[in-house]
Amino acid sequence: MKKVNIGGVPEHFNLAWYLTFKNGEYKEQNINLRWKDYPGGTGDMCKALREKEIDIAVILTEGIIKDIIDGNPSKIVQTFIQTPLIWGIHVANDSPYRTIEDLKGKVAAISRYGSGSHLMAYINAENNKWDLKNDLDFKIVGNLDRAIESLQSGDSDYFLWERFTTKPLVDNGTFRHVGNCPTPWPCFVIAARKDFIESNKTDLKTILSIINKTTSEFKDIPSIDKTISNKYNQKLDDVREWLNITEWSQKPIDKETVIRTQSELFSLNIIPEIVDYRTLTAKL
Repeated sequence: MKKVNIGGVPEHFNLAWYLTFKNGEYKEQNINLRWKDYPGGTGDMCKALREKEIDIAVILTEGIIKDIIDGNPSKIVQTFIQTPLIWGIHVANDSPYRTIEDLKGKVAAISRYGSGSHLMAYINAENNKWDLKNDLDFKIVGNLDRAIESLQSGDSDYFLWERFTTKPLVDNGTFRHVGNCPTPWPCFVIAARKDFIESNKTDLKTILSIINKTTSEFKDIPSIDKTISNKYNQKLDDVREWLNITEWSQKPIDKETVIRTQSELFSLNIIPEIVDYRTLTAKL
């Protein structure tokens, strides 16, 4: 049986993968697909791809594009979530900061450089016409739990993370939500190491076929809202709102999206150049 390692964030976006594992669908196709959670997010997964810890990652679009341009030997094989990610902007509940404008020049907690929390802080700054050199400062915290500690201790002042994942922390008074920053592009893609794609194309196609069948039917699964609510400790109304605004994709990432994402990252000096579509993507 072929062993394949895949990584992703332990969040509701990836429940479809959990369901396919639970049903034993990959083993039926003689594939031993092993999932690893990466609470640190995209930066951790980029490192794991580079170090061959995983073969495939369900990863933020902007993060993997930046890392491939920076030398990560991987390619995007398809879009996973077609809709934008809604990043919540959070402060500690007892923070004196009440608005996004209050955060200008303050310290943003980020999981790693090159992570979504890092790159989206630039998008937020641009949206609010801040000076990118003088109005942004960062503190690396690693993951959500350490971000909580950092904000509460005053080591950092604000933190961007997916709004519905952090909503329970807002509800229980750990964080205060001061605004949102949606990604200007489809938020999650599936990427794989180039050497893995070249030597395991059939297995990769099988894996994508299985997950795509599940995501295409995901919203029609009976009581899926209650399943998500229970598994991820989220209020039912929040889950229903998230399901309403989220669409999965079963298609390759299109050229226009790749160009648009790169153009935005280049304008923010996050990437040094705009590269060809084929440099970033693989056709299976």
